[in-house]
Amino acid sequence: MKIKRIFLLLGHPDTSGMCGEIADAYEKSAREAGHTVGRMNIGEMQFDPILHRGYRARQELEPDLVKFQKLVTDSDHFVVVYPVWWVGMPAILKGLFDRAWLPGSAFRYIKLSSGKRTPLWHRLFRGKTARIIMTSGTAPWLVRFLPGNVNAQLRWGILWFAGFSVSSTWFGPAENTPPAKKERWLRKVRELGNLAH
Repeated sequence: MKIKRIFLLLGHPDTSGMCGEIADAYEKSAREAGHTVGRMNIGEMQFDPILHRGYRARQELEPDLVKFQKLVTDSDHFVVVYPVWWVGMPAILKGLFDRAWLPGSAFRYIKLSSGKRTPLWHRLFRGKTARIIMTSGTAPWLVRFLPGNVNAQLRWGILWFAGFSVSSTWFGPAENTPPAKKERWLRKVRELGNLAH
């Protein structure tokens, strides 16, 4: 088994609850297997999640966003744990990517010799892997009947766009979960952490 550098991001603003337990189980198992794990909890990060002028003007990155960028860049495997809220990710998690997933840090547009930007881009994280672990209050099979794709924005629009090969795991319903089912989920998470998958 190859030892990997893992970056684990807990995308729930509260570390207690199912997402926190999942992140803790993944981290503990990965460390026990010999992997290096860097971790950030979004609820403890200090940054403005709002792009006040869109991308028309540079907004200085706070130290936690610079640290986030470095941990992603230095990792072999990026793990994001978050709850599905209103068929998407929490607003603060989206704000993190709005602020930190920038040209030159995660991707680079290809320009012509004239300096004009083309619609093509370099995916700066090619060769890296990512794992999305989601929880939802509703059973995943039921949410899949809703229009759209709960996972599309993060999986394809953010991670794949930057070059990651992405896998997903989805647990639910995550409220009032029977202990035996919760233990099955955590056992699966520990297996993923052990293998850095």
